[in-house]
Amino acid sequence: MKIGAEYHSSGDCEFTVWAPTLQEVAVQIVAPKQRLLPMQKDASGYWKAVASDVDPGTLYFYKLEGTNDRPDPASRFQPQGVHGPSQVVDQSAFSWSDSNWTGIPLEEMIIYELHVGAFTPEETFEAIIPRLEALKEIGINTIEVMPIAQFPGERNWGYDGTYVYAVQNSYGGPEGFKNLVNACHQHGMAVVLDVVYNHFGPEGNYISNFGPYFTQTYKTPWGSAINYDDAKSDGVRNFFIENALYWFNEYHIDALRLDAIHAIYDLGAKHFLQELGERVEALSQARGRKLYLIAESDLNDVRVIRDRKEGGHAMDAQWSDDFHHSLHTLLTGELKGYYQDFGKCEYLAKAFKESFVYSWKYSSARERYHGSDARDFAGHKFVVCSQNHDQVGNRMLGERLSQLISFEALKLAAGAVLLSPYIPLLFMGEEYGEDSPFLYFVDHSDPDLVEAVRKGRKEEFKHFHLEGEFQDPQSPETLCKSQLKWEKRNSGKHKVLLEFYQRLIQLRQSIPALKNLDKQNLEASCSEADKLLFLHRWSDNSQIFCIMNFNDKDVSFQPNLPKGNWQKILDSSDSNWMGSGAVLPEKLSTEQELKIKPQSFALYES
Repeated sequence: MKIGAEYHSSGDCEFTVWAPTLQEVAVQIVAPKQRLLPMQKDASGYWKAVASDVDPGTLYFYKLEGTNDRPDPASRFQPQGVHGPSQVVDQSAFSWSDSNWTGIPLEEMIIYELHVGAFTPEETFEAIIPRLEALKEIGINTIEVMPIAQFPGERNWGYDGTYVYAVQNSYGGPEGFKNLVNACHQHGMAVVLDVVYNHFGPEGNYISNFGPYFTQTYKTPWGSAINYDDAKSDGVRNFFIENALYWFNEYHIDALRLDAIHAIYDLGAKHFLQELGERVEALSQARGRKLYLIAESDLNDVRVIRDRKEGGHAMDAQWSDDFHHSLHTLLTGELKGYYQDFGKCEYLAKAFKESFVYSWKYSSARERYHGSDARDFAGHKFVVCSQNHDQVGNRMLGERLSQLISFEALKLAAGAVLLSPYIPLLFMGEEYGEDSPFLYFVDHSDPDLVEAVRKGRKEEFKHFHLEGEFQDPQSPETLCKSQLKWEKRNSGKHKVLLEFYQRLIQLRQSIPALKNLDKQNLEASCSEADKLLFLHRWSDNSQIFCIMNFNDKDVSFQPNLPKGNWQKILDSSDSNWMGSGAVLPEKLSTEQELKIKPQSFALYES
């Protein structure tokens, strides 16, 4: 069942809203001329009205029970913000030029996560477009846009959205976002959109006035849980499934990143994610091109990606936090909070080989057993990173890795991610070592809510990341501090790091052993005492061997070499990468005792 205001080229506009428990609903047109359109209710609780004289740009509310005016839960645009009227949008008016676009296979994606407001000083979709070519030049072929569903005010991470169909007005609205997606496809780049189906933000959240969208059976860290399995949940499920299809159909999105699916609670026989996957798969078949669903999950549960015939949800991929945590702790030495479960080379070696470190293993941070065995699932089923919006922005000072570790270690982090058998995700600015923080910011209008956000953020920092002065999320300056200093990429160590990322991506895309994301053709081992990790990957006649040193000093060692004629093709300690000078030989042999520089890696090919 399609919902919202569907404008047709004939001039008709059909309004549909799900409000199963209400006795009276009408469309209140507020501009250009006020009038009231009665609506009729069907047996499933959907109210409808068709008007032949409603043009694009018309502003409206739904009048509930003859008294309360509320924005459309499925509003396409909120030009006056979360409390204002909804606007009728003619989706067919945009002139797309991507008819020949066939997408990018998941296993070939190099994902670049960005926040629209922090990526450029202009804080708009349009301002991103001139930078696409620069991203493409270093090998980025996919951008992942943090949530753009209408949120309060002008600045927010996006996870406080309350209108999941409406494109944020301050970013440029529907046309601005379509221009960005269209430009990406013209540049040969795919677009992943981050969507939130586990909660609604607190301000402008009127959706419970329409129906039982929430359940008290479960709780999320952000408030009431969405009703996916209780009475009258069919309309709720339809609301979100139609939203996913809407982004694919109307905005030509290539993939959706589903935020925190561990907070999507559904004990029904057909989980919401399974039903969503079935509908997206049917759309893919109809389109003749694969559309993807990528899940963020804290569960380490292979049911997320397991085939539906085997009882899984059949998501195309999921994030692997274990990879990030293993890498981060080795690089920084931080072991507070959830990082206490990591910190050993053997954990990163296991993450390379099996995806999950915690595969039904006792977690000290959780004080329980956690995770499942993912060793038999292909590498393209997992997305890994050394940084992302959560891991940077949920620190008190929002420090990126560039502020926590050395330049040599930054190159090592890049190597670990881009030489892995997984889909790599880069966080905006990472590629040139951006040193501006990425902080948490909001723009709420309710003083009590603002104070609650401040208090809540301070509480989150109680167990770790305590050093420094708390940054006020409500202050406009907090977003300004978080914006990229794009010009840094053109000089000094920033330019060198950018070229280093470019070289790594080139190798990943050209060497069969790196391009083939098959974990079965991979061995990872380590020397815990020396903090050395050895990675061997192969595909047919192609193979690579990588030596990574997470130690802060030189290490001498005797390698256990795989068979092959090993020729060095990249060494992060080389002087041309602003290193102190490589000491590993150009060719390897089994009889050698080798030395490797601190926090460096070398890649060999045979």
